[in-house]
Amino acid sequence: MPVTKEVGRPGPKNDVIGGVPTLHYLDLKSRGRGQVIRLFWEEAEIAYKDVRYSLEEFPEFKKTKLGDMNPTETVPVVELNNIILTQSYAILRHYARLLDAYDGDLLSEKYWVDAMCDIAIDWRTLFALAFFSPDSETRYPEHKAGNRARFLKALNTHLRRGEHAQGGPFVLGKKITYADLVIYQICHDEQLTQDGKGGLREYRRLVQLLDAVETRPNIARFMTSDRYLG
Repeated sequence: MPVTKEVGRPGPKNDVIGGVPTLHYLDLKSRGRGQVIRLFWEEAEIAYKDVRYSLEEFPEFKKTKLGDMNPTETVPVVELNNIILTQSYAILRHYARLLDAYDGDLLSEKYWVDAMCDIAIDWRTLFALAFFSPDSETRYPEHKAGNRARFLKALNTHLRRGEHAQGGPFVLGKKITYADLVIYQICHDEQLTQDGKGGLREYRRLVQLLDAVETRPNIARFMTSDRYLG
């Protein structure tokens, strides 16, 4: 059976979104597309239920409950008040809109946040193809030298040059957005936030963003709690 944990106490932000959401995701420690939803909820002080499926039991649940909730039979899936949400980044945008936070105010800012998120999504797709390939011993090192380096350079350049990224460490300067969490999570999953971020010496602007995410009070507490699983 999947392991279910109740995280946090419902507060004002839960009232805004209409209750306590339930996240269905694989038990991948603190990694993957589902983890960025947890990061968002932790940052925003939203209590939630965390349902984790082992890799062994997931295929059976995929045929039954999860298959009924999501026709693509993929996770993460979020439930709240009999409403089912799928697609990780659409879920993040949905909650940002409900909270009227973690997004841009101007249309140009919203575009910029979405675009930076989408760059990280493209990177994650290529990462997953290489990392989970049957030939991963060859393909993943090629990915690190090729596509990963290309996306790191692109994100770092956008952050240095982007009009909206000036004046602070985040995608929108001083204002944290859901895109910052998406960028953080792919860097985490590529093992770039660990070991003093030594693999990011060439990308100082990106390191500023990652450091700023990690030092957000709620995220810092999460990273030192037993909920953070490495």
